[in-house]
Amino acid sequence: MKVVAVENFADPSFSADLIGWQKVHGRHALPWQNTTDAYLIWLSEIMLQQTQVSAVLGYYARFLERFPTLRDLAAAPVEDVMAQWSGLGYYTRARNLHKCAQRVVAEYDGVFPADPVLLAELPGIGRSTAAAIAAFSSGRRAAIMDGNVKRVFARVFGIDTYPGEKKTEDAMWRRAEALLPETGIESYTQGLMDMGATLCTRSSPSCERCPMQPRCVAFATQRTKDLPVRKPKKATPEKHTVMLAIVDNGQVLLEQRPPTGIWGGLLSLPELEGHVAAEDDEVADADHGALAQAVGRFGELESYDRLSTVTHVFTHYKLHIAPYQVTLARRQAMVAEAGYVWCDAAKLAEAALPAPVKKLLLDLVGDRREAQQRMF
Repeated sequence: MKVVAVENFADPSFSADLIGWQKVHGRHALPWQNTTDAYLIWLSEIMLQQTQVSAVLGYYARFLERFPTLRDLAAAPVEDVMAQWSGLGYYTRARNLHKCAQRVVAEYDGVFPADPVLLAELPGIGRSTAAAIAAFSSGRRAAIMDGNVKRVFARVFGIDTYPGEKKTEDAMWRRAEALLPETGIESYTQGLMDMGATLCTRSSPSCERCPMQPRCVAFATQRTKDLPVRKPKKATPEKHTVMLAIVDNGQVLLEQRPPTGIWGGLLSLPELEGHVAAEDDEVADADHGALAQAVGRFGELESYDRLSTVTHVFTHYKLHIAPYQVTLARRQAMVAEAGYVWCDAAKLAEAALPAPVKKLLLDLVGDRREAQQRMF
């Protein structure tokens, strides 16, 4: 019979220690504290999403001066709201703020619901923000889970998997629910925020002052720098392409790339099929028929050589270039065709070419005397 491990995250001493610390050492004088006005609390929580307290303070005061009540905010043109938000960043928050105010006025007669489930259905308010608003305005027992809380939990409880991974995040939420105190939810919630913002910081945690130090797994195992686990780097996608270095009479045929996209607007070498998805470091070579067909537009194929593969790394994928040096027996006169140009080998260094293509061609040309013998 398979035995399923049962999670036991409950620990009343955790919340008791945190509440005791917050009441003595936590923050108590922020402008949105010491009130149960849901409008003031909601506004601060939205502004504090992905933004530090020091950056929010001035905006919070100016915003309330312009929109002292929820109804004032709901009635204002969205342009006014955006103007007051200007410089605070993440402007979707401001648009959702305005929509949320209008929804609360229309659906709840201007009074925020106390139920965190209903709050979370409003624009710009997720599960964690809804819990914070409900806890501070109505004393509702609801768990928060922002970046600060994830960092505290990862270190204190030694969670060594990435918090953004669904399985880990779900387990953190279950832990957060299990740790909620029966009383003192306001101090507990504020304590989690305060500890993450002032003690259990990302780069320089103050472990010597932390009330959780005796139970902290990261401190005991000297892993505060390693926890929480950073987001795993995604494997860089691999692509390949075949490029044609078509040469004739001391010139190389170049193609003008489209104005947008990779190497937008630059000159480059003609390609067989563009940048095609590859497996690992796979490089697609071209057969004789494909080369002859591709070259036929520009002249009669005389010979070709497969050159060494060139690998270039973009920010979002790795490109493996299979270059072919192609020699023409006879050039087609029609290559005044739009988008193509014959470039003198001596001018390649100054040409508007992508870095890997320029290097490839300059390496190919090499010393001028050697180039005359083996390329032109």
